[in-house]
Amino acid sequence: MKDISVVIPVYNSSENLDELYKQLKDALQSIAYEIIFVDDCSSDNSWGEICRMAQIDSTITAVGLRKNSGQDNALMAGFSYAEGNYICIMDDDLQHSPYDIPALYEQCRKGYDVCYAGFSRKEQKLWKNTGSWLNGVFAQFLLKKPKGIYMSPFKMVKRDVIQEVIQYTGPFPYIDGLLLQLTNSLTSVKVQHHKRFKGKGNFNFIRSVSLFLKIMTSFSVIPLRLATITGFVTSFIGFLLAVYYMFEYFLNQHRVEGWASLIISLLIIGGLLLMSMGLIGEYIGRIFITLNGKPQYSVRKVIRTGSDH
Repeated sequence: MKDISVVIPVYNSSENLDELYKQLKDALQSIAYEIIFVDDCSSDNSWGEICRMAQIDSTITAVGLRKNSGQDNALMAGFSYAEGNYICIMDDDLQHSPYDIPALYEQCRKGYDVCYAGFSRKEQKLWKNTGSWLNGVFAQFLLKKPKGIYMSPFKMVKRDVIQEVIQYTGPFPYIDGLLLQLTNSLTSVKVQHHKRFKGKGNFNFIRSVSLFLKIMTSFSVIPLRLATITGFVTSFIGFLLAVYYMFEYFLNQHRVEGWASLIISLLIIGGLLLMSMGLIGEYIGRIFITLNGKPQYSVRKVIRTGSDH
């Protein structure tokens, strides 16, 4: 039985994989471990690199997906092959150091279900840091994330919790959202965030927005309630203004004029209506896709030393 399974979603990171593999071997030499690389249909030679390593090292499992499914979906695929008592999740670009895995491991061995890596400073662009902060704020409000816990993509999770995570069969998995629904036994350790080893990052603005929508719509109906409250408040304000203008017209003989205020009001109310409709449409769209049975991922090939299927 392996003690740690390191699950790494890989996308267009062929230049980083050899160094990542070397550091993982060095960092985990005193622990029984396995490494599961999940290639999310990369367009570079990532799959070739993973296969080469899997064929010479029995601790490596190479999982290739048929099409790009997204980071969380790729992780769900990797979880189904993990055999360790603890599952470590990390990125493929060495911004998360393998040498920090033992620190996460020790916290989970103390009894915590999940240990997140906390970063005092992140080596990435300002807009990414801002987006991470906003997602954290919304997660605290919508998903009841504990204060002081940063939902890092670098974390260690107990096997029995992961076994419950993979029971989720919807097409839009959000790992951190599932973890927050399953357990309150969370902690974090401070580690250093590093610059990407080589190549260009794959997390762009569109992916950031996609993550934001997952937080907003996957595990909470609070946004819908906020839309309802906003509609009620704006309608109530409109009713009060109507009473006020009638009072001014009939009692004080003041003519209520001003096309600018009318247009502004229409634009604000119209914008709120469109935003609410879009939010409802997002929920309905996700329900529609889920009912149609869209799979989380499709595995093309799995390679382990001694097996190839």
